[in-house]
Amino acid sequence: MRLNSQQFSTGSQSPLVVLHGLFGAQDNWRSQVLVWAQDRHVITMDLRNHGMSAHDVLMDYPSMAADVIESMDAMGLDKVDLLGHSMGGKVAIQLALNHPHRLRSLLVADIAPVAYQPRHQSIIQGLNKIDLTHLKSRRQALELLNQYEPDPRVCQFLLKSLYKNDAGEFCLRYNLTAIEKNYAAISAAPQAAADGTGYIGPTLVIKGAESAYILPQHQAAFVSLLPQTQLKIMAGCGHWLHAEKPDLFCRLVSRFLVKLG
Repeated sequence: MRLNSQQFSTGSQSPLVVLHGLFGAQDNWRSQVLVWAQDRHVITMDLRNHGMSAHDVLMDYPSMAADVIESMDAMGLDKVDLLGHSMGGKVAIQLALNHPHRLRSLLVADIAPVAYQPRHQSIIQGLNKIDLTHLKSRRQALELLNQYEPDPRVCQFLLKSLYKNDAGEFCLRYNLTAIEKNYAAISAAPQAAADGTGYIGPTLVIKGAESAYILPQHQAAFVSLLPQTQLKIMAGCGHWLHAEKPDLFCRLVSRFLVKLG
């Protein structure tokens, strides 16, 4: 599947491809991308079943990684630096394991290459409770969703994809049905390469100090699959580290890329 994407700048530095997380979209990264695009060519992508990309019944990491490769091919991108947050980080890891020759480096924001216990059940339940056919306003949707997700910032994020179509009807840009159906695959770990080797290229992992997505027990998975990992921890941040401290996040990414030459 060729993904909806947006390109910024045409700098001479190595291209940087950026992947969003679950329930997100490529335009979530606009403020950060405008910083990076001062020095390099940056490409953001909507993963399948998200944003303006096509919907599909299948949603697992090999498929999503293949989508990114197909989209890179269509844009003539041979080798890139690849950054992904959360689910997008797992997509990036899967691509690195399957197609290491297509990456100059890998950057992963607050996710480990492991399987996770389900943690979005209440969010999915709340989203399913929103009757889009009879929804009167965004405020009404926020009030309903807040009954299932207490953090108003998360509710605002989840409903950034709520829009009105040409007929004036409310819709969600992400494919909630496919996400729910494939949730076990989304929670799963990226699949190791057929030969069992990990990605040995330069890798930066950025963790939010207050996030529980990367834990000490995940170290073995990083050593096995991403042996060249450098870990940076952002103090005072949770899982949404790039939104909570965007300036620091941008600097960490830029410094890593500059050191690669």
